[in-house]
Amino acid sequence: MTKVQQHKSWVEALAVYLKPRVLAMLFLGFSAGLPLLLVFGTLSGWLAREGVDKSTIGHISWVALLYGLKFVWSPLVDHLKLPLLNRVFGQRRSWMLLAQVGIVSGLLLMAATDPQSQLIILVYSALLVAFSSATQDIAIDAWRIEAMPVETQGAMAATYQTGYRLGMLLAGGGAFTIAHYYSWPVAYSSLAICMLLGIITTLVIAEPEHVISRNTWKQEEKVITFLEGSAHLPKGQRDVYAWFIGAVICPFTDFFIRNGKYALIILLFIGLFRISDITMGIMANPLYVDIGYSDLQIGLVTKTIGPVITILGAIIGGILVIRYGMMPILLLGAFLVVATNLLFVLLAILPANTLYLSMVIGADNLSGGLAGSAFIAYLSSLTNRAYTATQYALFSSLMLLPAKFIGGFSGDIVDAFGFVHFFIYTALLGLPAIMLIIYLMRHPVNITQENN
Repeated sequence: MTKVQQHKSWVEALAVYLKPRVLAMLFLGFSAGLPLLLVFGTLSGWLAREGVDKSTIGHISWVALLYGLKFVWSPLVDHLKLPLLNRVFGQRRSWMLLAQVGIVSGLLLMAATDPQSQLIILVYSALLVAFSSATQDIAIDAWRIEAMPVETQGAMAATYQTGYRLGMLLAGGGAFTIAHYYSWPVAYSSLAICMLLGIITTLVIAEPEHVISRNTWKQEEKVITFLEGSAHLPKGQRDVYAWFIGAVICPFTDFFIRNGKYALIILLFIGLFRISDITMGIMANPLYVDIGYSDLQIGLVTKTIGPVITILGAIIGGILVIRYGMMPILLLGAFLVVATNLLFVLLAILPANTLYLSMVIGADNLSGGLAGSAFIAYLSSLTNRAYTATQYALFSSLMLLPAKFIGGFSGDIVDAFGFVHFFIYTALLGLPAIMLIIYLMRHPVNITQENN
């Protein structure tokens, strides 16, 4: 059973944001959020300006799929110690630093290419940025979880989301502004320089303690047993098999052993939590256009006001998690996501009005930020610190893949039933997650295992 969490005072809840490692997450979040649009939406804008055809632009956008596949190489980040760098910086920081150097190198290579005559080089450079950025995400998530105890993960998630959104704002509107006044190569070079903020932070922060618990050693005994029973195999082959068991098999079996009969319920909840808002978000922009909102209205409200309110929601969510605990705020966030989905029904039947749009977008982004802080804290609490990178990468991938798949049918539903019924449908998609949270609250498992 989980420990009974004592509610902290508001002063204690706010004071967490002054802790150095919590503040560091602001800069690491910025470093994580900056590269994403530079290989996705912003890159598409650059290519369109250069006259690259839409089909090619669409194919190049697959570069961003690497973010959803990061669980494939996350065991390397968990278990492979980088030569030389590990001695100086430690496991997490050495991987962060290597990834950040890869991002900077890839962005500078992109800036040095001509999309019309060197498109292949540009694509390979973007792949380097995406792969390095996804690797940085793995290392930052592992550092975040290991650097602070479970009860402060809400604040860590909030500052991370804040920095991430700021990085995306700079990589979106900032890049387009620089490109307008100078050029796209100047924009990409400038943003490569901005990555120095993340590098400096990595150099300044301390390496977290990497503790192997007694239960984890029981998992590692599987590797020892394998080695003892496979003496007939060549040594190199035995080492590869043993590494695979320890780095890939053990993180999965560890999760199921620790959570027992609730493991599948937890995984189901993770897969369902984001379905409602991701499915809704796919059809949000078509709704704005269909109603008659101008590009200026959409850009001002959704790309400027929206992210600022998301940051505010993330900070509030982090404070509430510390003040009242993780699960009650997770439930609150899930309710708010459903409620704000229903607000889009009103938006769909009302005439175009900037005030209406601002109120709905504000409520949606506030609830999204709040729910995001609680959910990231929850996912962090589920990891065993011996397998932090592998397990968190798995959870985050599971969080997105079902939602992305179901969201792919959103256009078909709108075409068949219209926007009003679509947003009622997306709200209903959020109800299973609410029921699962209530179930998990009534049947608490030890969410602090191996984390303290």
